[in-house]
Amino acid sequence: MSAAAPFGTVLTAMVTPFTSDGAVDLDAVQRVARHLVEHGHDGIVVSGTTGESATTTVAEDAETLAAVKDAVGDRVKVVAGVGTNDTRTSLELAAQAEKVGADGLLLVTPYYSKPAQRGILEHFRQVASATGVPVMLYDVPGRTGTAISYDVYREAIGWDTVVAVKDATGDLARGSRLVDLGYAVYSGDDALNLAWLAHGAVGVVSVAGHAAGDQLRTMVDAMAAGDLATARQTYARMLPAIDAIMGVPNYGATTAKAALQLLGVLDNRVVRSPLCALDDDELAALRAGLVAAGLL
Repeated sequence: MSAAAPFGTVLTAMVTPFTSDGAVDLDAVQRVARHLVEHGHDGIVVSGTTGESATTTVAEDAETLAAVKDAVGDRVKVVAGVGTNDTRTSLELAAQAEKVGADGLLLVTPYYSKPAQRGILEHFRQVASATGVPVMLYDVPGRTGTAISYDVYREAIGWDTVVAVKDATGDLARGSRLVDLGYAVYSGDDALNLAWLAHGAVGVVSVAGHAAGDQLRTMVDAMAAGDLATARQTYARMLPAIDAIMGVPNYGATTAKAALQLLGVLDNRVVRSPLCALDDDELAALRAGLVAAGLL
């Protein structure tokens, strides 16, 4: 793995499978992890938003991370989500992830409380300095309510462990500036993956990758080789699936689990409340999108 892409180039924010009664299904966790590795991935994010981390316990996060590490070994980088809206909890999750053997930490902006930028900076500083594990910041104001300021980015890149950012702001111009600051930028928006790569991103952290990992690998490798035509064609073929996966209000875990069920990787699409599984009409639309993209 190059220093320019410290966590790989094709990553997916992996779902956390549950049993029919809502418990974490560790066998299915390993099945999904192996599926991703077998389909173009060189990195996996565990316990991110798509992993329903807002509803999982610290102990469940440890079990999930350990199961993924056991399933994939050293074949891919495994990044553990440790971001919460409570610094103490994030510190506990970071220490736990380091102990279990995470290759990286995903640290989202504290959500709901909408802290000032100096509060965000201090939260990042405490968590980033608590371990020796490399950190990917995560900027997704549509979910957190607060964007990371450029001044915070400029300060944080000077810390030893902060090396990357998953950017889901849609601000491509600012992304170019983050590249210039020294960040390894990862696209956090499947619809903008191609654009982010053109603006200097080193890779993607996907949701659609649950179903389209091989296609993402083709696109990312084509861009790295300067073959824009192939990258563009591959992206265009994926668009029906991306639209279907991102096209429902509670997209993410709900659509990714349903896609994995349609592909035969999971035997259910159970999510934890307040999320709700796709209804029959939504499932039919997802199936149509996957078929149109040649994935099903």
